[in-house]
Amino acid sequence: MNEEKWMREAILQAKKAEAIHEVPIGAVIIKGDEIVGTGYNRRETGKNALYHAELTAIDEACRRLGGWRLWECEMYVTLEPCPMCAGAIINSRLRRVIYGAYDPKAGSCRSVIDLFALPYNHRPECIGGVLEEECAALLSDFFKELRLRKRAMI
Repeated sequence: MNEEKWMREAILQAKKAEAIHEVPIGAVIIKGDEIVGTGYNRRETGKNALYHAELTAIDEACRRLGGWRLWECEMYVTLEPCPMCAGAIINSRLRRVIYGAYDPKAGSCRSVIDLFALPYNHRPECIGGVLEEECAALLSDFFKELRLRKRAMI
């Protein structure tokens, strides 16, 4: 199934974040059968609130395709997008968003609010829960390890 194939690519991006001790969230943007944008969380290392996986992937896809309208593209991301990323997805006109784990604290495609259901000028299709357990495990394992490291420092 293509959804699982591309989510596995997003998971590889999340593992890049994990390797630099960032929250493991990864994203890829697909046009047809080709990756045109990738991103992983780099907020801590980049010291920038905008360095979310989704925004980095959108930026790369826009540069690669030579325009800001990504209406022929789909995003695969390991965690349900936050409000900022959902807004960027709407504004970049992504056709479809497929995410892995739900985010009960900041998820803006279903969990807390569904920004895609509001009457904006563009409403991407949204599918959640693809490889959900694997995506959620990346996050829970990361935070478990982080808590252990913090306890060891005390």
